[in-house]
Order: sequence, then C-alpha cells, then structure tokens
Amino acid sequence: MLSCAPNLIDENKVIQKIESLDMTIFSKSGEQIYSITSPNSSYDNIELKFELQNPIINILNGEETKYIISSEESTLSDNNKLLKLKGNVKLKTIKKDGDFLYADNFIWNIENTNYLLEGNIRFENQNIILNSGKAILGSDNIIEFFNPVKYIIKDENNENKYEINSENAYYNLTTESVSFKAKDKRVKSIIYF
Repeated sequence: MLSCAPNLIDENKVIQKIESLDMTIFSKSGEQIYSITSPNSSYDNIELKFELQNPIINILNGEETKYIISSEESTLSDNNKLLKLKGNVKLKTIKKDGDFLYADNFIWNIENTNYLLEGNIRFENQNIILNSGKAILGSDNIIEFFNPVKYIIKDENNENKYEINSENAYYNLTTESVSFKAKDKRVKSIIYF
C-alpha cells in the first residue's frame, strides 16, 4: 500500500530569484546608508525579506565607504532595516593598513546604528589581536568586547610579545587605542621575554 501527502501551495506566496543583485538603500533625507551586492539571492513577498548568498555590504558615510562586510549568507528584512549576516562574517575598515573584525554572526538594526557581532570574535590588524565571544561596534568607532577578552600584541617576528586577559575591552578605531575594564576579576597581563 502506497500513500503520499498532497502538495500544499500557498497561492499568494511568490519567491523571486535574483541573479547579480546590486541594491543601494537611502535614508528618508536621501543619503546613502548602505549598498549590497549578491551573486545569488531571493525575495519572499509574504515575509518581505531578501535571502542573500555571499553578499558584500558597503556601509556608507555619505558618499564614502566606511566598512565593507562579507559573509556566506544574509537576510535583509523589516523593510530593509534589519540586516543579519551569518557564516564567516568579515568586516574591514577602509584604512591604509586595514582593521579586520571576524565573527560567526552580525546583526544591524539600521535605526540603532550599532553593530552586534556574536560568536568567535576576532579583531586583527598589523599589531594586535583581540578575541572574545561578543562585541558591539558603535557609531563612535569604538568596539566593545565582552567577557572573556584576550588581547595579544605581536612583535616584528609575528610572535606573541604581550598578552592581556580581561572581562571587557574597548578598542577605538580612530585613535587606535585599547582600554580594559573588569568588575569581578583583575585584568591579567603576561609579558614574553
């Protein structure tokens, strides 16, 4: 005896496949906020959301690019105001040497202007490495890293020279300075000779 379940089709649901998506989002005053490119994406007209594969997002400050973000996949929903990226998220600053911020997940509520990064956070530039499980990048260009934080300074041979463990750390992208804070435990430092 064989049986099969009937296919249920939602007559109103349309998923539009889009190849080579290139989209720019503007504020109410007409300023560019961000742009997205994706080689393969789809749009769900019921949930009003984009599903993007291998997107590249340019966060803009006027006409200039402030950050470039890439990931394996992304969802853009809530009338293009909620952006979620997951899988090998990489955020790059536009600087001569460049700062890189890696994470498993990235969430941006565009009206909030803060970026939330979660899972295997790693900030790296030519001099330092900062690791944590969660971080927030604010509009003031300060990245707040949450407990536990591990900070490593490299020497010219790319070996660990100095290491700090702390509950929280704050890295200022503008001044390239870092500060540490701890409520319950002391900040622990290790110097390698």
